[in-house]
Amino acid sequence: MSRIGKKPIEIPKGVTVNVSGDSIVVKGPKGTLSEKLMSCVKVDMDEKEIRISPQDETREAAAFQGTTRALVSNMVTGVTEGFKKGLSIVGVGYRVSLEGKKLVFNLGFSHPVEFPLPDGISAEVGDKGLNFTVMGADKKLLGQTCATIRGFRPPEPYKGKGIRYANETVRQKAGKAGSK
Repeated sequence: MSRIGKKPIEIPKGVTVNVSGDSIVVKGPKGTLSEKLMSCVKVDMDEKEIRISPQDETREAAAFQGTTRALVSNMVTGVTEGFKKGLSIVGVGYRVSLEGKKLVFNLGFSHPVEFPLPDGISAEVGDKGLNFTVMGADKKLLGQTCATIRGFRPPEPYKGKGIRYANETVRQKAGKAGSK
């Protein structure tokens, strides 16, 4: 059995959880999230906690027990506290600005790159347009949004220019060896 899957998920005040059939809906102060449940796990609930258990004793059921528990825990955390990811831009002339519900990037292309933020995702731009933070309640959507933004200009290995996560380190290669 999964060690993570055995841990109960505490339900904070102000959060409601509804399980109906093969889906779970979590509502809280930061929004509403829903997820489809796998058929090999079952969800037991009381007023204070949620427990995920496998339907049978197969290896697949034990694996999905841990996965489902992590997904539901992320949903509860998302609707109460939310998630945020920091990104930074490295490069001469590279900038980002927030215009309404879209981010506008100047990344050395002949045109600015405009990225409309999905519903449930917001952003803040920091000092001089070099650092920005993307926030949201849905961890999967937040991660996908940040990966899409990073894909506009991933960090290159020679000078490290591009968009990177705030805690990411880029291994730099040595350039060409000069002539004698």
